[in-house]
Amino acid sequence: MNLLSITLNFLAQVFLLDQKTYTYMVLTKALIDVANIYKFISEFFKKAIRPPYEWREILNQCFAMGNRSLFLITFTSFLAGIVFTKQSEPSLSSFGAESWLPSLVSQAVVRTLGPLITGLICAGKIGSNIGAELGSMKVTEQIDAMEVSGTRPFAYLVVTRVIAATLILPILVIYSDGVALMGSFVMVNSFSDSSFLLFANEVAASISYLDIFASLIKSALFGFTIGITGSYAGYYSDEGTTGVGKAANTAVVVSMTFLFVIDLIMLQFLNLIR
Repeated sequence: MNLLSITLNFLAQVFLLDQKTYTYMVLTKALIDVANIYKFISEFFKKAIRPPYEWREILNQCFAMGNRSLFLITFTSFLAGIVFTKQSEPSLSSFGAESWLPSLVSQAVVRTLGPLITGLICAGKIGSNIGAELGSMKVTEQIDAMEVSGTRPFAYLVVTRVIAATLILPILVIYSDGVALMGSFVMVNSFSDSSFLLFANEVAASISYLDIFASLIKSALFGFTIGITGSYAGYYSDEGTTGVGKAANTAVVVSMTFLFVIDLIMLQFLNLIR
């Protein structure tokens, strides 16, 4: 065996060893993160059911989260209703089914489009804000000071934000659905000059109570996911100013990923019971 072959074999063994070590480190870190998240969620439920309850802070957080996202949800939902209706009309026209357009749009908006758009916007606005806010408090040692003073920082900072996000998301989804349907009506009216009463009747006839309840449950799960992800990323952020930015980025990316996972699971579950 010549020197070149010996060198190549040695490099291959070192590379494989490094790959195994790297894989082991990644898996170990992933398992540790899963364990920490489980402990974090367990701690949330323990503190959420244990008095005293921070009702005033929960209401303040609900108002802040709703007010922070309202304009963007209004603008995006209205455009989404217009765009979806505009894109669906040629396909239905080719089959001579233009009258089905309100039913198609209403089912798409209530079942998936409205909750998903609202969840993604809130993941960007609310999730990043929670992560950055708690991360900055962690970096400046405000959380440590609250623990020393005995003011229950986990219950005041984490529980209130998660509950507020869980409560406010269904309300925002209902509002988003209404705005998206208004945008759809604008386009339908431009196509066929139909009345609002006719459009509303077709929408009401095509939506079932199961669609509404499933949308509300899904949006509540979205809110819980956004709140718990942002709180975890901020509460255990790294030290330094870079930790704040990393916490905000982690909150947005992870929460958006889990929104699609929850949406897929809910879709499969609803297909089984329909």
